[in-house]
Order: sequence, then C-alpha cells, then structure tokens
Amino acid sequence: MQLHCNFLPQDDGRCGWYETLPPPPPSTPLRGTVQADWVVLGAGYAGLAAARRLAELQPEASVVLIDAKRVGFGAAGRNSGFMVDLPHDLTSHSYTSSHEADHKIIRLSRGAIDYTREIVQRHGIDCDWREQGKLHGAANERGGQALEAFAKGLSALGEPYRLLDAKQMKAVTGSDFYQAGLHAPGAVLVQPAALSRGLGQSLPANVRLFEDSPVLDIEVGKPHRLTTAQGCVQAPRLVLANNAYAASFGELGLKGRLLPVYTYGSMTRPLTAEEQARLGGEQSWGLIPADPLGSTVRRLANGRICVRNSFTYNPEVNASAGTLQRVLKAHRTSFARRFPMLPEVDFEYTWGGALCISRNAGSVFGEIAPGVFSAVCCNGLGLTRGTISGKLIAEYALGMDSDLLSIMLEQPKPSRNPPEPLLGIGVRSTLAWKEWTAGVEL
Repeated sequence: MQLHCNFLPQDDGRCGWYETLPPPPPSTPLRGTVQADWVVLGAGYAGLAAARRLAELQPEASVVLIDAKRVGFGAAGRNSGFMVDLPHDLTSHSYTSSHEADHKIIRLSRGAIDYTREIVQRHGIDCDWREQGKLHGAANERGGQALEAFAKGLSALGEPYRLLDAKQMKAVTGSDFYQAGLHAPGAVLVQPAALSRGLGQSLPANVRLFEDSPVLDIEVGKPHRLTTAQGCVQAPRLVLANNAYAASFGELGLKGRLLPVYTYGSMTRPLTAEEQARLGGEQSWGLIPADPLGSTVRRLANGRICVRNSFTYNPEVNASAGTLQRVLKAHRTSFARRFPMLPEVDFEYTWGGALCISRNAGSVFGEIAPGVFSAVCCNGLGLTRGTISGKLIAEYALGMDSDLLSIMLEQPKPSRNPPEPLLGIGVRSTLAWKEWTAGVEL
C-alpha cells in the first residue's frame, strides 16, 4: 500500500512561543537508509510520548522519531499552553458532555499531566511550568450563562472551582472587560514550544530523532518504508502521530473523517515596567473564553500578552498570508477591547496552527493496518489528549492493559464527513455563525 503525503507543515507565520526561545542546536536530517524496530511519524506531543514510551518499555529496541520541521516549531508549539484537565469539548456551548464521558476525559487528561510532570521534573525542563489553574471569563450575559452551565457541570462531577465577579476578575487580569469568571485549579500552564523542545532533547538514548525531514511517501508493508528527499526509514512497526496531516491517508480509512481546522495566535512585545503598572492585575494568568469560539488570553511572566482567536477550515493544511493579516486585525481589536489602557502596545508575532478535529469528537486510536498504529485527532487538546494518546498507543502496541487504555479504546471513532464541497460550505458557515454568536467574547 502506497501513501503519498499530500500536505506538509508550512511556516504559517512567526510563532512567538518558538521565536522567543534561544536558537536550537543544529538539526539532524534523515540521510541514507536507516533500519529501526519502530518508526514514529510526527514529533508533536503524541509522537514524543509514543517514542519515549516505546523506548522506556523496550530499552533494547531502536526507535526512530521523524518530523518535517524542528521540534516545537509545528502545531505542538503553536497552541496557547494550557494543559487542561477538565472536559473541553469545543463543539459544546459549555465545554462539557455527559457525566460518564466527562469523568473519563478527566482521567485521561490528568494521566497526561502526571506523565508530563514527572518528565519535566526529572529532566529539569525549563518550560515555565505553572500549576496555577485556568480562568474562564465572560464578557456578556450569554457568556455568563455559559459559565453557569459549566459550573453546574463541575458541581455534578464533584470538581472544585471558584466563581469570580467583575471586581475579582479585574484584580487578576487588570481589565474591566470581564463581567464574571470561574477559576478551575487543576490546569497547568506552560510555554508550549519550550516544553516540546525539552521533551525532544530528553528522549531515551534508544530514540533517534530526525528533524527537517519531510516524509514524502509511505510504503505500508513488511517492513514499512518512509521516504524523504534524502533518505528512508524501514521498520516493521509504524506509529502515525501526524494529526491533521494524516487527513489525506484515504487508503487507511482516514480521508473524509478528519477536519483540519486552524486557529491563530498573536503575542505582544514585552510590556515596560510602566505599562505593567498601568495594567495592574497579576503577573501571570491564563484565561479561556466562556464561549469556545471567543478569545483565549494569557499574560506571561516575561511581560508579554498572548491572544488566540479565529478559526478557519483549511483542508490544504496551511494558512495564507492574507488570512494571517486578517486575523492580526481581529487580534488587535480583541486586545483593544480588553486592554484599552495599553493603546501603544502592538503584536510582535502572529501565527496559525493546525488542529485536527472530528464532527463527533472521536479519535483515530489503535491498529489501523497490520503493524500500523494511530494516535491521531486530538480535537483541540494536543497537550493532554495528544500526550496520553501517544503514551497509550505505545502500551497498546506492546500488548499492555490498563484502565486508561480501556477508556481510550472506548472513545468513538471519527464519524464520516459529507463530501466536498458540502463539507467545506457546512464547516465554514458553522464557524462563521459561532464566531458571530460569540460577539464581544471575540
């Protein structure tokens, strides 16, 4: 079976998380023919976790991890840096689902946080790891109703939270914008590109990492063969961890089930001491909008502010320069609404990043062809869902069993999408409608 990799990662703007890190050491591109026991495609959170766990469980095995770009440059380093432990269904008005499903998602998410925490502490990964929870912020009555629904769901789940009024929200954020809020204590905030890079630099010795090595073709067989412009990897077992870029693999049943959706972020220059004093509030916090299509905002300890909003359906898995200019304008408007006391502060970086979602929040997890294992489709929860999917797919492939693996195997498979152009029309109109209804939350 021959698979052609139709879509490869692009630059998609300048990502502030990556650009503000020190330059990485030179990469090691794949050259020549490499033999391995395992090959993992994609060095995002799922791929990093899968390669690490395979190497931990089989220290005598050789594992190859391969990526088209540098670790931390792609989607794994382009999110807002929330390791969310609670339900976070982007298709739901209040992020929650049924109680039974939500309890299972919480267990998976906290399993990911526990696994990552241990790695970060053991290797001393400098990623601004902050166990300070997350805020949910509402700017209008509709957002307040969503917060109430979320709080009701958390109460039913027995999860702790604290409601905040407008004055308390200003004390944290420095902004009069938010009329109500909710603090949930279990989320972890990180610098996502720094975490990704640290995970890549601390892989076990039996993992070989090849970066700057776009895979052009995959021959599924005995062994599997992944070909780049300068070499190839041959291995009897393959793990797909390339998320949205797997959407074109129709031969493996993935085409027509996955939705490559982009969201976008912008990061300011560092605020001066005077600007920080003018803003007030706490030095570091992360806020998720009451409406899932509103604006996520983070204030960083280094004095920068990051805004994330705008969703686009990008089946070609890249963001055009025109789209980046349009979302930058939207980010400036969102920033001005929240921080009118900082009119001279502009964004230094703007970027896009690919999410892989499905219409029913299902994932492609398991063995999808002989010797081909998949940990694809994180539904907007790459930091936690990607990590736990990668760890568990390694355990599944090695015949292990656990409560978390059983939960993962219970998750639904992605439902089939309507054909194009109906799919594109439907997704784009739904996104436009939801952004419009989000209103001032954007």
